[in-house]
Amino acid sequence: MELNMKKMVNLRVALSLMFVFAVVGCKAPPKMTDDTLVSSTVDGVTLSHRYAVKPPAQFSPVNESYRALYPASIMTRPDFGGKVVTTLKSGETYTVIGQVENNWLALGEQAQPAAEPQSDAATTAEKPGAAQSAVQLTGYVPFRAVVKSDLYDQTIKADQPKRRARASSKKKTCVAVDGDSKACQNGSSGTWIIN
Repeated sequence: MELNMKKMVNLRVALSLMFVFAVVGCKAPPKMTDDTLVSSTVDGVTLSHRYAVKPPAQFSPVNESYRALYPASIMTRPDFGGKVVTTLKSGETYTVIGQVENNWLALGEQAQPAAEPQSDAATTAEKPGAAQSAVQLTGYVPFRAVVKSDLYDQTIKADQPKRRARASSKKKTCVAVDGDSKACQNGSSGTWIIN
């Protein structure tokens, strides 16, 4: 009987220790804040972004330099229902990494892989099966807020109001009528006005 009692005590101690180790091994997941960096894969492209910036439903890579036409808001979602991340500065250059739903553009930058020392020409070749570098997503802007950098000057010139020729520069044809008054012909319509 004494032997059974020792076995039961040992079993209880072992179960208690197993429970303690199991509870200690469990960690609560880290708390997500707006600035926590997360990764999402959309249409085969891995996007690295802040937790506050929602990943798009669809993504078509662009990776071109664009310039801001006006101070538009960079949003956390590709619509006007998100929060403002920051504001574009007119004329500043930004990298558009892709086009997303609602005809919006995703801003960010291509993530640069860590530089590795290269000892010979064989290491410069790209290794097959190497992981695709992630794209860093900053936020979204409306399609018309930016224009390709090489079209910026042309777009700004086309947007400026055209100068109108002065109507007064045309010569008026006037004649004296009855000595006291005169009649002048309107240059655009050809009608005579008596003053």
